[in-house]
Amino acid sequence: MISEPEILDVREPPGKATGKVAELWKPVEGTNKIMCTACARYCKIGEGQVGLCGIRGVHQGKLWLYVYGRIITGHVDPIEKKPVSHYRPGSKIFSIATTGCNWLCRYCQNSDISQRRKVEGIEVEPQDVVRMTLEQGCQGLAYTYNQPTIFIEFARDIGMMARKAGLINIFVSKYINIPNADPIFQTLLDTRDTKKIHIEITDLIVPQVGDDLNAARKLSKWVYDNLGPDTPIHFLRFHPDYKMMEFPWTPVETLEKHCAVAKEEGLKYVYIGNVSGHPLEHTYCPGCGAVAIKRYGFDITGWYLDKDNKCKKCGYQLAIFGRLERTAKENRYYSVLYHR
Repeated sequence: MISEPEILDVREPPGKATGKVAELWKPVEGTNKIMCTACARYCKIGEGQVGLCGIRGVHQGKLWLYVYGRIITGHVDPIEKKPVSHYRPGSKIFSIATTGCNWLCRYCQNSDISQRRKVEGIEVEPQDVVRMTLEQGCQGLAYTYNQPTIFIEFARDIGMMARKAGLINIFVSKYINIPNADPIFQTLLDTRDTKKIHIEITDLIVPQVGDDLNAARKLSKWVYDNLGPDTPIHFLRFHPDYKMMEFPWTPVETLEKHCAVAKEEGLKYVYIGNVSGHPLEHTYCPGCGAVAIKRYGFDITGWYLDKDNKCKKCGYQLAIFGRLERTAKENRYYSVLYHR
């Protein structure tokens, strides 16, 4: 549950601002504070302070994005790792992040990045990130590892240049443990109605605290009713990390039950994630039930679609955008920039 946002009384760095003046903010009437509107926490920040994310702060009466022009890591990933399984399968994606995050997830596997409340990383301009992406032979960029809305102005500028260069943009956004999910669902509806954007849904199933099948049914029904039965949904296995080392791995049986619920609600493309070798990693033809795309982990090991992405066995048109990319058989997992 979100309580009153914590404000860290830190100026980063002391005495001067780095980065760039942010755009998503407004003065708080009757006070000397500024409200940051980059995320739903709406931190009210005073002079010399930063918000919960640690990278948006007030200097000389304006809100600054202190990490504009810095990335803490750059890594080439398979597009399936995001996870995105139905958009240009086999693509290489250049994944970037800044420090900081507006979530305090106790199980974060990227806590060395997301919970770092310092402005660190290499200095880059948006065009530099695009250049690095092209140099690695990637088809696109992902803004990930932390919650990318906190550096949205920087991500937008990179994304616009990436689009002009013919690259795709993947926004890996996260919403965890919030008392009211209506703003999330409304954002998805607004995106559906106003943008031509591919959407896939993920649900991390955490044992004991986030494995309720009724919640999975409610989510699956909402996806079916509002985004359509062709929308892929991924139920991901939790593993112990960071401050939740005492929790067990998600039982595979629990994930299978979640998938069964989603299928009962009419969703056609239901996946298990983080269980390499499980049959529910594959894409199955909704028409005849045959394996249409065979997968092992993030790798594609079999492609049984024709040139129009129709099942070779029965001719059913699958909801896959793009053909199998030439990079599918390349090394698609390696570091380009290391944490600094």
